Amino acid sequence: MKVARSAELFARCCVCIPGGVNSPVRAFRSVGGDPLFISAGDGAYLIDADGNRYIDYVCSWGAQLVGHAHPAVVAAVQQAATNGLGFGAPTESECRFAETLVVAIPSMEMVRAVSSGTEATMSAIRTARGYTKRDRIVKFAGCYHGHADSLLVAAGSGALTLALPSCAGVPSNAVADTSVLPYNDTQALSDYFAAHGDSTAAVIIEPIAGNMNLICAEAEFLQTLRTLCDQHGTVLIFDEVMSGFRVAAGGAQQLYNIQPDMTCLGKVVGGGLNVAAFGGRRDIMQSLAPLGDVYQAGTLSGNPLALSAGLAVLDIILSEGFYPRISENAKQLTATLSAAATAAGVDFSCKSIGAMFGIYFAAQPPANLSDAEQCDTARFPQFFHAMLANGVYLAPSAFEAGFISAAHDSDTLAATKIAAEKSFAEIAT
Repeated sequence: MKVARSAELFARCCVCIPGGVNSPVRAFRSVGGDPLFISAGDGAYLIDADGNRYIDYVCSWGAQLVGHAHPAVVAAVQQAATNGLGFGAPTESECRFAETLVVAIPSMEMVRAVSSGTEATMSAIRTARGYTKRDRIVKFAGCYHGHADSLLVAAGSGALTLALPSCAGVPSNAVADTSVLPYNDTQALSDYFAAHGDSTAAVIIEPIAGNMNLICAEAEFLQTLRTLCDQHGTVLIFDEVMSGFRVAAGGAQQLYNIQPDMTCLGKVVGGGLNVAAFGGRRDIMQSLAPLGDVYQAGTLSGNPLALSAGLAVLDIILSEGFYPRISENAKQLTATLSAAATAAGVDFSCKSIGAMFGIYFAAQPPANLSDAEQCDTARFPQFFHAMLANGVYLAPSAFEAGFISAAHDSDTLAATKIAAEKSFAEIAT
């Protein structure tokens, strides 16, 4: 496989872009080697700058849920572009977008569009603080909520671990009111609320985490969290930037039958363009300006071009039968990977939920960040490059979930099976 053009482009980018990439995980630092530069996407496939074709299980981190360059999505964007790229004024598409979300996700009684998942989580936390008139927030070790200062916090080993910045440039006082708790630890959660519940503005959590690989919250843990937030007047925020519309039409909250007070969405609601959203209970959302005193704004929020892509995708994925089909294909994928690993004698496990899947070089899927860190992460880079050489593009990190799209069919799954059997055999020797 020749990647000379990708190597040339990466060398050029390293001169003028820090690390040669505009988002760190793209740099292949955790798996080694240089990143591929992509020139096109076609359904379930990526084509790199050298013309190599790969089955894509990143899908723009789940944003391409209907597949790359879906004709209906492309047509919607083209039509919108003929009317103008943006106006800095309200448009009908913003209304249609919000109406679609509040029907699909009933806990979102009101919605505001923004331009990124980071902006959604940052704005949701600010709104919760303004609503409750409290400062303290809680996040969980291993959950990633974007790069806002107050959320870039190192994982702690105990329920009341002092939060410390995990990123240079974040001052200590920016995270002084952020506490970090272990994921799926009900006792630690109860202990925290007993000590600090009445001073806590919000708890933000990925109910299905995707940035410490795929890890699902335990039902008892989430229900306890909902109960404790109710008891202490704390706003419960579900960060469904990763899980929203990937695992079910109503997101993880539909699967768990637990309604958060606020929800953050991203990626897929823009069809691959820069759209995200946050929303929740009407009384909380009415804290936002111009109704309330919590300021949040964005010149490109609700951009009509981006919303056209999002609305086209939502129209497809909310059609009857979409989720059973894509969930079944994801289950077939994980069964194929497990069988190939077993045949090669490689210690391995995997799981899927909706269109998301996780692969782990461990006997059992992890339940939290500590478990994830105990997986054989040294084995993953070998597997990643073997799969890449065999025409399959996986997330270039052992701590990222994978995604399947509606464009992945029996042919792509059969080709993935062959690639997996070859790759596991290679890394087993």
